[in-house]
Amino acid sequence: GILRRHGKLQTVIQIEDLEINTSAMTVTRDGTEIILTKKEYELLLFFVQNPGIVLYKSTIYEHVWGGEYPEKTRTVELHVQRLKKKLDWGEKIKTVHMIGYRLEVPK
Repeated sequence: GILRRHGKLQTVIQIEDLEINTSAMTVTRDGTEIILTKKEYELLLFFVQNPGIVLYKSTIYEHVWGGEYPEKTRTVELHVQRLKKKLDWGEKIKTVHMIGYRLEVPK
């Protein structure tokens, strides 16, 4: 993928067959836009910025939602499930049992 640079700010992130435009906050696959909520988009960005790293649910929550991670919340799980479904990334976003998630993309 060719990254078009705007000054120092990278505006288009190419990951697998997805194109994320960080200035327009859009996600497209083969020219078709995938509609994400703001939180889903921020979640996707957080995964993309940390490929191959296990992200704790609490870390994800604090980064995307801000503030303390509530003990009994299912917010992170529900959003990750929706994101995986929308992107068809069931194979890419792996659940790390009891801990969190990891985005697996080929190097």
